[in-house]
Amino acid sequence: MTLVYEGMLQHARELLAVRGPLDAELIVSRILGAWWGRRVVEGDVEEVVGDGLVRYAAGAGTPAALALLTGIGYLGTPRQAAEAERAALDLMARGVARPAWADRLGTVMPEECFVSGDVYGDHESIVCTFSYGGPRRHALVVLVDRTKAEPVGAGGRTPRGTVPAYGMVRDAWVSSRVERLLAQCRAESRDRPLMRFEPLDPADTRAMLHRALEHTNATVNPPVGENFASYHAFLRARVRALPPGGRAPQPVPHGGDRRATLAARFLASDEAEGLSDLSAAGRCVDRIIDYGCAQDFGRPLRVSPLKAEMFLLDWLPRKVLLSPAEQEAVPHVLASWVRWAARQTGLPDEGVRATLDAVWDATARFAAAYRDPAAAGLDRALVDRLLPDGDLEALPRRAFALPFLSGRHRLSGRHGVVDLGALDPSAPADRRILLEFEHPGADQEHLDAHERLAARLWDGDPPELWETAQALLDVGFERHDVLHRLIGAFERAGDDPDALRDALGVLRHEPPPG
Repeated sequence: MTLVYEGMLQHARELLAVRGPLDAELIVSRILGAWWGRRVVEGDVEEVVGDGLVRYAAGAGTPAALALLTGIGYLGTPRQAAEAERAALDLMARGVARPAWADRLGTVMPEECFVSGDVYGDHESIVCTFSYGGPRRHALVVLVDRTKAEPVGAGGRTPRGTVPAYGMVRDAWVSSRVERLLAQCRAESRDRPLMRFEPLDPADTRAMLHRALEHTNATVNPPVGENFASYHAFLRARVRALPPGGRAPQPVPHGGDRRATLAARFLASDEAEGLSDLSAAGRCVDRIIDYGCAQDFGRPLRVSPLKAEMFLLDWLPRKVLLSPAEQEAVPHVLASWVRWAARQTGLPDEGVRATLDAVWDATARFAAAYRDPAAAGLDRALVDRLLPDGDLEALPRRAFALPFLSGRHRLSGRHGVVDLGALDPSAPADRRILLEFEHPGADQEHLDAHERLAARLWDGDPPELWETAQALLDVGFERHDVLHRLIGAFERAGDDPDALRDALGVLRHEPPPG
C-alpha cells in the first residue's frame, strides 16, 4: 500500500495551488473516492485504506500532507476525521505551513433545496445550494433512482419483510453556475407538462439523502455513474451540512389486509369491469400490488411507462410462475390498473396515455420474455414442489440445493419405506429426509451442516450465497466441492453476517481447481 499512499500524496500537491475551499474539497473527495466501492477481505475498505492514508500522511509531514489531512478532517469518516485533525494539529505545531483555504473549510452554509423530476417519480434530481458565507454559491445535484427497491443491508440486502430506503443515489455532481441551473430547471417544468420543479425542506432533504446514500453504500456493485466515487465523500459531507431533524418520505409497507382491500377496490371499479376472467385478474392484480410494495418502495399505486416495462419484462419473467390464463390476462389487468391507479393519484392524462402505450408496446415482448419452466420440459408437479411460493428466480438455486431433476436424485421413487415423490422439499422435516438420501452413512454433524446450507439456499439468504455458488461452478468446481466450501464459509463466519459476506467474497475469487 505504500506506493498507493505515495501516489495519493503526490496528487495532494494540487491542494497547495488552489485558493478556494470548494476546489480543495473536490480534490480531497476525488482522492478519497479512489477506493470507494472496493472490497477487502476483512473490515471496511474506507477504514482499512483511509486510516492507513491518514497515518502515512501524518508520517510524511509535508505541506501537501497537512493539506490532505485538513481535507480529510472535514470529508472523512468520523474516525478518520478525528485522527486527521490530531495529525494536522501536530504538523502545525511542528511548523508545517497550513494552506490558505483551511480556515474556510467546514464553514459551508446550506441555502435552498429543490426537487426536479417527472410526475411519475421514477427518478429525481435533488438540487441543494450552498455558500461559504459570501455571494458565491455552488449547487450539489444528486440523482436519486426510485424505480427498483432491490433489498439492501448486510451483504447488500434487506432482511425479509422490511421496506428498504426510499430510493438510491445513482450519481452526483457540482455546479458553480447556480442561477443558470435553477433557471433551466424552472423553464423545463414550465414548458413540459410531465416535469416538475418544487422546493424541498432542507431538513427533510438531509433525511432523505442520508437514507438514499446508505442504500447505495450497502448495495454490492451499485449501478452508479462513472464519476460518482469522486463525489462520494463530498456528497456525504454536504448531506451532514444540511440541518438535522427532518423526515424522509415514508413508503407504505402494505400488509396483507391492506393489499387485499386494495385489490378488492380495483376489481369492483369501472376500470376492471371489462376484464373477462376475474379469477385470473384477481391473481394478476395481487402480483401488481406485490411488485409495488416490494420493488417500488411501498408504492403500489404509482404507475409510469418505465415501471410498467420493468414489471412485464423484468420482474415477472424472473420472479413469478404464472398459469397460461394469467399470462394471457396480465397485460389487460395492468392496463386497467394503470387507469384506476392514475385516477387515485391524480396522474395527468398525458402520463396515463404514455404509460398505457408502454404497456401495449411491451405486451408482445412479454410473451417472448416470460419463461415457464414446464415449457422447457420440466415436470409441472416437480416445479410446483420446488416453487410452492411461485418464486421463479428461486428454481436454479433450489434445484442446486436439492438436485432432484435427473438421475437417481430425481424427486420420485422410494428411500426405504419413504415415497420420495410425496415429500415436500419446502418442509424442513421432509428436506432432512431428502438430504439423508443424498448422503448415505453421513454422521449427524455433517447432515446438520448440509441441512443449514440447504435452508439458506432455499430462502436465498443471503443472496451472495447463490452468487458465490454460481461463481465457483463457473470456474470448474464440482457441486460437492462447492457445497463444502460454502459450509466452510458458514463455519468461519459464525453468526456474523458481515463476516459471512467477506468469507463468500473470498470464495468468489478462488482460482479454478487443478
